[in-house]
Amino acid sequence: MFQAFSWPIAYGCYAYSKSTLDKLFEWNPKLHRLFRNTAWAACTINFGPFSVTYPHVDSTNLCFGWCAITAFGNFDPTCGGHLILWDLGLYIRFPPGSTILIPSALLVHSNVPIAPGEERFSLIQYSSAGLFRWVENRFQSDQDFDLHATAAQRSQCSAERRGRWASGLHLFSKWADIQAGNWMGK
Repeated sequence: MFQAFSWPIAYGCYAYSKSTLDKLFEWNPKLHRLFRNTAWAACTINFGPFSVTYPHVDSTNLCFGWCAITAFGNFDPTCGGHLILWDLGLYIRFPPGSTILIPSALLVHSNVPIAPGEERFSLIQYSSAGLFRWVENRFQSDQDFDLHATAAQRSQCSAERRGRWASGLHLFSKWADIQAGNWMGK
């Protein structure tokens, strides 16, 4: 799903996420992907029957990564179940079967309750920022990396960490590239 929907907008984010997971699974063959070719490391299923969230950010997710939210159930989407993106001032009708990709670590989001007797479930797909740090730290925690790294390695890692946000922004496609059909940015 991430593959199909995000390529024109964020091919670089998809490629970075998938490449990082590929490295993780190569490092530890006992780990398995949730779904074939997925770029997400985790999913949460909210079984409801009345899944509602309060305004929040997913602060442990990769800040420039996407989170897929899919709604299921039997509810009237004109009366409830709407997705709210508070920072953007958007109130989005979100019927059963809908999927949206958002940077959930950056945008405050929630959903509107549904009516009594209705049911709403959700599937959330995401990746924790900690997995990316683990791979970038040569498959060890920040603490272990700092303990065992040379001064030069720590200095290089510190510079990379300071520039991570800018690097993440560069993973998004530019509008001119999308218009030109060059959404991969090559």
